[in-house]
Amino acid sequence: MAQRPQLKRPEDNTAEEKPPEPKKPPKVKGPRAVGLLQIGDKKVTLIPVAILVDGRFYDASAYKADPVPMALEPGTVYEVEQEGSSQGLFTVNAALHSRNAGSAHPWTATGAYVLNGTEVPKSTRKAEDVPVGINSAGSDEPPRLTRPAAPPTPAQPAAGAAPGQGTTPASDKHDEHDAKPAASSDKPAAAPNSTTAQGSAEKSNPPGASSGSQTTEGNPTDQGQGDGNYYRPTLRRGKPTEPAPQSDESEPTAKANPGKAEAVKAGAEQKGSVQLVPAISDAGGPNPRSYKFYWKSGEEDDLRTQMLALAGDEIRAYASALAKNRISAGSTPKKTPAQKSAAKPVEPVFENVSFRGFDIWGNNQPVMILSAEAHFPPAASTAPAVSYSVTLVANPDIYGKLHALYKGVTDKFHLDVTPRLQLIDAVDADGDGRGELLFSETTDAGSGYVIYRATADKLWKLFDSLGRT
Repeated sequence: MAQRPQLKRPEDNTAEEKPPEPKKPPKVKGPRAVGLLQIGDKKVTLIPVAILVDGRFYDASAYKADPVPMALEPGTVYEVEQEGSSQGLFTVNAALHSRNAGSAHPWTATGAYVLNGTEVPKSTRKAEDVPVGINSAGSDEPPRLTRPAAPPTPAQPAAGAAPGQGTTPASDKHDEHDAKPAASSDKPAAAPNSTTAQGSAEKSNPPGASSGSQTTEGNPTDQGQGDGNYYRPTLRRGKPTEPAPQSDESEPTAKANPGKAEAVKAGAEQKGSVQLVPAISDAGGPNPRSYKFYWKSGEEDDLRTQMLALAGDEIRAYASALAKNRISAGSTPKKTPAQKSAAKPVEPVFENVSFRGFDIWGNNQPVMILSAEAHFPPAASTAPAVSYSVTLVANPDIYGKLHALYKGVTDKFHLDVTPRLQLIDAVDADGDGRGELLFSETTDAGSGYVIYRATADKLWKLFDSLGRT
């Protein structure tokens, strides 16, 4: 009987399997905090701005403030970034709350800021340090306060010496427990009871201070000592006969060298400046990426000129709209077409111009931000005599022409309509690897911060600390 054919099962699958597709990084849902490191001349503080939780931004100075905001809890580490590149680490030590209800920064934090490449400073204080003036080491006796020994008394002058040549009366010697006032021919001697009170006052006051008396300078006999030290405590009655001695850094030195005084004043004004640098705190966020754009030769100057020309057009249009609203209908005669064509546009005068470009999309295409103050010259009688603030955000196309993403012109009378924006830096606020633009804003309601996401067509607002929509 013929056997039925049997199907053979393949032992090994020789076909090559496709490698698994790499998984996309999960979207950061937070918590991810954005702050500003305020670097001053003597101290460094952190200003909380925004915190991202479950895909939504909240005000970091108010989120879970029970009693300290979540973004300012002690031990929180922030990575300080500039143009997206890491600069160092800031560790929060303590949170400070302002008692002023109208403060622009109700919460700030102090801490330690360590730059990249530097070591954390180590404390040199030891537990066995003994305060100065307590000599109790090596014995079981209780601590005892000591005072420095009195200077030696100079010898008595010869019989033929002139009076007042560095002599010190014997009555000026101070006892370790009591201090007696110096005898003087022109002042009455103190009573025994007042001397005892003065001696007890010296015991209760530290060296360098006196109670109920004044110290004088000049005659060693009046001062009660021969070393000429003005600040040594001496108990006596009456008022000082001479003013206190001037220190080495007093006005005569400044008058003798006016150039040095001007340099010191200029240096003090420069030291008073404060720098704001963004800082990010996220335990599982992406690594920092630089958003710096590298310009070609002459490209930055060309695009800056185009941005200033666009800013001039926006300011003229804004001033013209203000002038039309201020002038009543029929108050001025109509201009003929010949007069309109003959009129030339008035060029505004720009001041405090700031122009920056970032590669926030990672495609080597710059997003440019220009902010400036502007006003028209006095000869331009048609323009209102006010100062304008302009902020432009644009990117060039493949032909080098500008494509505006944001245009904002305002003045101090219309901050409720258009806020004044000042760029701080580009920062990855939501952790997607692309950069967002962080601005400081000024409105009629106060000052705050706003974060924008730049797209191909416009700026989208992600966060506003003042709650503007």
